[in-house]
Amino acid sequence: MRLRTAATALSGALLGLSTLVLPPATAQAATAGHRTVTVAHRGAPTHAPENTLASIDEARRRGSRWVENDVQRTKDGQLIVMHDTTLNRTTDVEKVFPDRAPWKVADFTLNEIKKLDAGSWFDAKFTGERVPTLKQYMNAVTHNHQRLLLELKSPELYPGIELQVLSQLRRQGWLDRDHVKNRLIVQSFNGDSVKTVHLLRPDIKTGFLGNPTVAQLPEYARFCDQINPSYTVTTPEYIKAVHALRGPHGRPMEVYTWTVDNTATAVKLAGAGADGVISNTADTIRAALRKNGL
Repeated sequence: MRLRTAATALSGALLGLSTLVLPPATAQAATAGHRTVTVAHRGAPTHAPENTLASIDEARRRGSRWVENDVQRTKDGQLIVMHDTTLNRTTDVEKVFPDRAPWKVADFTLNEIKKLDAGSWFDAKFTGERVPTLKQYMNAVTHNHQRLLLELKSPELYPGIELQVLSQLRRQGWLDRDHVKNRLIVQSFNGDSVKTVHLLRPDIKTGFLGNPTVAQLPEYARFCDQINPSYTVTTPEYIKAVHALRGPHGRPMEVYTWTVDNTATAVKLAGAGADGVISNTADTIRAALRKNGL
């Protein structure tokens, strides 16, 4: 995989790295003391508009300790939380800027995006909810005492976004030992991007979104702590193959599977050894797993 060498060269100066590489863990069975983590996908998107502050607040009220988000960059270089690479599904951008189709995130400045309503499409009671900046989002996650599975969304559209995101996390206190060890995972569908994060901050836990072949897994184990496939392709055999390898921190690699909204499916995957389940209905899934001792 081709690396973003420019970002790597700048990392020391901009991040002020004094990188802590965690030592290898003592070998142990992947299933010892196994409990499956439930991650609230985009917050609580069945109860509040996804990827908004209202959504992660609702996730907190429903007991979610882990939340997942998607980070992108505006035309003027600001980081925001938004799933789609276009704005029209989850905002009123077509009404506010009718002549700006196809309404790509990268074609709008932050001030323009601040004018958009990101809540009324979901329910009138959320009228006026805004697209959060990453800074605003991190402030809310910190206030809620939540943990974050951060996705770099389509990073190939935003060269250097890995370094920019890490710099923002550092400024907000999220790259100290406690956060890095216990509260933060960075993932992406883009393997180059995951590798870049690992090169910039080898201590951060990383995940690749996808399902590499079993033969490819050793290459991913060099820079990924997790392989995070769709639940539709996650089998007990695949989970076992991932667990058989150790990631860059010397611990067995993990599997966080998505997007699991059916309780029976979640119980089956957890029983097969899945380390995490990412769900739109995290409270329901978590209750089912607890009921089954998972």
